[in-house]
Amino acid sequence: MKLVLVINLVLVVVLVALEIGLRSLFGFGNPLTYVADSQVGYLLAPNQRTRRFGKRIEINQYSMRSASISPTVAPSTRRILLLGDSIVNGGWWTDQTNTISSLMMASLSQHQPTEVLNASANSWGPRNELAYLQKFGTFQAEVVVLVINTDDLFATAPTSLPVGRDRNYPDKKPPLALVEVWQRYGKKQPPIPELKAVQKESGDRVGVNLEAIAQIQALTRQNNCKFLLVMTPLLREIGEPGSRDYEIKARQRLKDFTQAQQITYIDFLPIFNANPQPPALYQDHIHLNLQGNKLVSQEIERAIASL
Repeated sequence: MKLVLVINLVLVVVLVALEIGLRSLFGFGNPLTYVADSQVGYLLAPNQRTRRFGKRIEINQYSMRSASISPTVAPSTRRILLLGDSIVNGGWWTDQTNTISSLMMASLSQHQPTEVLNASANSWGPRNELAYLQKFGTFQAEVVVLVINTDDLFATAPTSLPVGRDRNYPDKKPPLALVEVWQRYGKKQPPIPELKAVQKESGDRVGVNLEAIAQIQALTRQNNCKFLLVMTPLLREIGEPGSRDYEIKARQRLKDFTQAQQITYIDFLPIFNANPQPPALYQDHIHLNLQGNKLVSQEIERAIASL
């Protein structure tokens, strides 16, 4: 009997130590949560703070990866709004201070008080970003910067189906860090059958997403904002053999579209190709690391200065 008690006590101590370690070292047990939205598809739940793998993450009252803001901008302050997906958001691999928006704000504030707002979420496309602007407005920003990547030209319609059903889009906190680790790594992600219809969206997706960008431009004009469009490439597009045929066609359509719409446009494919070590800019095949974020933020700042 005593041996059983000792074994049980040791087991409890090990589990408690493991729980504390998973929480304090990796941030498990306190993931960012999402809320479904009929227009945008999904948003990061407002007013959250956490650390994941040592990286600080803060979400404000407008579901931005930014500190809390006032609805109105101070008279002496310049405000810039970044819209994007996980590249702008930075995800768990980027500390709050190392996101593109934070790097820009630190640099621009040396010359004039500046707020750079970060409205973004994983896997958003142009239609999600348009819906966000339609829901919340432009926050009195002087410049709206839309950051997309090549895949976003083929993005599907907004949907809230992943919220609470995909482990990457939880709608509530797990009871324990151990539970989250098990949910993420210990069992297979159950399929979401309804998503198949969304992912197989027919028609001219590129055209639909270009129209969403055109509507974003129109909204910025209505709000007396300057508009800047930025696109980053996938890592495999850099060098040889380069972009695939369907991507080359979509890229050309985007270029023709920006010229017809008179949109200031930065294509980072030639900029990254000119870098001596393009892979050093990436966290993975699509997302940027700190070095990549610095390069993108500097180019955006130059473009804003010339608007």
